[in-house]
Amino acid sequence: MSALTLPSTTRVRLPSAGTVLALVVVVLVLVAAIAPGLLIDRSPTAIDLKATLQPPSWQHPFGTDDAGRDLLTRVIYGARQSLGIGLGATGLAFLIAIALGFTAALIGGVVDAVITRVLEVAFAFPALLLALLVIAVRGPSLATEIIAVGIGSAPGYARMVRGQVLAVRQAGFVEAAAALGHPRFAVIRRHLFPNAMRPLVAVVTLGVGQSIVWASGLSFLGLGVPPPSSEWGALLDAGRLHITSSWWLEILPGLVIVLVALSVTALGRTLQNRLGGASR
Repeated sequence: MSALTLPSTTRVRLPSAGTVLALVVVVLVLVAAIAPGLLIDRSPTAIDLKATLQPPSWQHPFGTDDAGRDLLTRVIYGARQSLGIGLGATGLAFLIAIALGFTAALIGGVVDAVITRVLEVAFAFPALLLALLVIAVRGPSLATEIIAVGIGSAPGYARMVRGQVLAVRQAGFVEAAAALGHPRFAVIRRHLFPNAMRPLVAVVTLGVGQSIVWASGLSFLGLGVPPPSSEWGALLDAGRLHITSSWWLEILPGLVIVLVALSVTALGRTLQNRLGGASR
């Protein structure tokens, strides 16, 4: 008699505890950005002069600012602007990167050389410096902050897009589609673009956390969204005047920025491993 053969089972990889925690944090930030009223029932602009600069307590878990406003409420309501800046700046950066990267890789020759040199020069400048130049021209505002961070991030992404397109362009299935007589645009749309952009999806996720940190830094310098905005960097800017006496105005919003950036980065790394087929 032949031995009984048991059916093979597929091994399911469960997410790590860190990934689950990062996902919980990101979900909370999304809820705060979309419907902050579900998390807290206070107004971020409600002033109480009798409760100014109170330390963290059960009534005010993050304390209050110099106008008696609940800091936790302002952090929650500030998630919409901070997350919006992160998503908007990253989206703008990748639109610029796709336009420049695909143009350089597909046309080649002199066009590729010129775009590559421009990207190298732009990449040599610190991204924060490029953002400061944009703000100096347009003046501080929410739209300017998105544009500034997006332009500052674009050169690095454009180099990645160009390299990815060049790699996929030489793949056998792309050359086979072109040899079969498919129109050039159809080959780009059906084969080149999806396969070139697929590995960069995780990079987009990583860019959101980076953009939030950069935008917060600009706001902390007074070059971001003007007051009385509750954007996280603006909260840091407002709290630095009381940093020696009211530590919570700086430490707690700063910890939120770090936690959100780490959580988005952790999810991006996990997504990168999944898309790249990495096993742990």
